[in-house]
Amino acid sequence: MFDLRVDNLARLLVNYCVATRRGDWVLINADLNAQPLVERVYAHVLDAGANATVVYNDEQLSEHFYRHAGEEQLRWVSPLDEMLAERVDARIVVRAPANTRSLTGVDPAAQRIHQQALKPVADRYRQRAAAGEHRWTLTNFPCSALAQEADMSLREFEDFVYAATYADQPDPVAAWQAIHDRQQRLVDWLTGKSEVVVRGPNVDLRLSIAGRTFVNSDGRRNMPSGEIFTGPVEESVEGWIRFSYPAIRGGREVDGVEFTFAQGRLVAAKAAKNEAYLLSQIDSDAGARYLGEFAIGTNHQIQRFTKNILYDEKIGGTLHVALGAGYPETGSRNDSSIHWDFICDMRVDSEIWVDGELFYQNGKFTIA
Repeated sequence: MFDLRVDNLARLLVNYCVATRRGDWVLINADLNAQPLVERVYAHVLDAGANATVVYNDEQLSEHFYRHAGEEQLRWVSPLDEMLAERVDARIVVRAPANTRSLTGVDPAAQRIHQQALKPVADRYRQRAAAGEHRWTLTNFPCSALAQEADMSLREFEDFVYAATYADQPDPVAAWQAIHDRQQRLVDWLTGKSEVVVRGPNVDLRLSIAGRTFVNSDGRRNMPSGEIFTGPVEESVEGWIRFSYPAIRGGREVDGVEFTFAQGRLVAAKAAKNEAYLLSQIDSDAGARYLGEFAIGTNHQIQRFTKNILYDEKIGGTLHVALGAGYPETGSRNDSSIHWDFICDMRVDSEIWVDGELFYQNGKFTIA
């Protein structure tokens, strides 16, 4: 039976998230399992008078690549990828893996070499997005692998996803516009502020946001979204933070992570699980040891950890920081081949102070 929520999500992606216009070139980049959503996205792109190119990902081929490619092949960048980064007007990315751990057994050094090679492509997308020349969005299509990761049945996970995206509402666009309005009040209050102090049982951190811009993440890029974020002044971060949930990247789950910063640089890092992988990634390049993002999750439709960063970094009552590349639109100057998010729960005995004023306490904003 056709699920209207799939069509609602497709409409959101095409008409709200990337605001597709007549004549646009829209790249739909998707995993094979996302076919039902891709079909509806494709239909709505055509309805908008735009042109669509669909590229599917095969995780078995990706695993084969990392296991068998030589260094010269790992460093090769497809001219097609370069052209797409330079020319597509909008990009809709849909993830639906068959196996979330397909890359667990591959050499992390191979992954690092390839991601460094692809950095100019990622940089070009970021530059064009910051300049308003490229619109993009990322979502997941509910599938068995993601449901298993989240310890849910497929039906339960579908309900979770469509609630988190508001695709289960009569007017999902109106719901996201209301979220935009609520978050814009916070962003406006933060404009011109300088110092942020974060304290709690898992964090004692100080950083500067002087001259930086907070972004209202209202579902136009991530779907779902629900966060406000900026790029802290690179050399300003001082203190320590312990993360409440595992950080999953490259098919590996890194748990029990703690960081210590001095003069902005990550000077100590440890993990209870997969520490060697963590250390290999933060040594990818000089920028990998600096924060490119400081963010607060605001989506209270998401209240459980799913082992999927698209949802988990938005959990209402949490903050997250990202090592590596920052977003140019925030004013961040941090440059890196990685961008890796780590989440800290702020719902108990935790506070965020901004320029000496209490801004956030126990998972809720305190400003009038």
